[in-house]
Parts: sequence; structure tokens; C-alpha cells
Amino acid sequence: MNCLHNWKVLNKARPGDLLEFPRGGVYSHWAVYVGDEEVVHLTGVDDDDGIDGNSNPSHFFSISGKTYKKAVVKLENFWKVVKDSKAKINNNKDRKYRPRPAREIVERAIRSIGKTGYNLLWKNCEHFAAYCRNGVEWSEQVYILNKSLL
Repeated sequence: MNCLHNWKVLNKARPGDLLEFPRGGVYSHWAVYVGDEEVVHLTGVDDDDGIDGNSNPSHFFSISGKTYKKAVVKLENFWKVVKDSKAKINNNKDRKYRPRPAREIVERAIRSIGKTGYNLLWKNCEHFAAYCRNGVEWSEQVYILNKSLL
């Protein structure tokens, strides 16, 4: 059932759109659609062995149940990223922050490929996607989480 839904989303997506992949609970993964069924996103490093002399368990994070301690911006096929999620186009931040032109969004995302770094509160996949589209690193997930903790 998700496959048909995701085909429809993919057919509607335009380069520069932000794609949200709900992963359960309040967490969603985010990516920038760049065209030809490709997305750019901040994700865990596949060869992350968890071994590092400076390891700190508080810096570990999970994407779809797999634990990582390193993250990198990657270009990947939409179908590899969507997994079992029901993808959606989510450009809702445009109501608060003006989007850049599509070409500039895609260029910014592609120029970021290979960059590393992750922080749940300040540098997660939603921050990255919002920066590419709107020029502002902002995560609504983190905002909602912080409000619920207050």
C-alpha cells in the first residue's frame, strides 16, 4: 500500500521540495528532492563501526532503529531512503521562511554532499533540509520536543 502512495508522492515532487519520511512516534527523516528519484539527506555512515577513542555514548543517534555515531550528507535513491515509510512533500516552513529558488536549493544540497556532523538538537536531517530550502537551520521536531519538556 505504501508503494502506491510513495509513487504518487514521487510523481508530484519537484526538485527543491523537502520530503518527510515519518519513522514512527514523533520522529521523521528529512531529505531534499533533487530530481530523477534522487534525494540528498543527512544520514548515518554505513561503515560506522562505533569504535572511536573519543566515543561518547551521548553522541550516538538512531535512524530507523540502526544506531550511528557519525553522519554524512549523501545523494541516494528515493526508494532506498523511503523504506517502509509513507513519504510526503513537506514545504510547510515556507509559511515562515521564504524558500530559495529550486535551482539554488538543489545546488546547495549537492554542494553539501560529503559533509559530516550530527547533533540531535542543532544539526539533524531536518535542520539540513530546512537550510537547503529556506536558508535557516530549523527543526520543528526539536522545537516540539523542547516545548513538551518545559
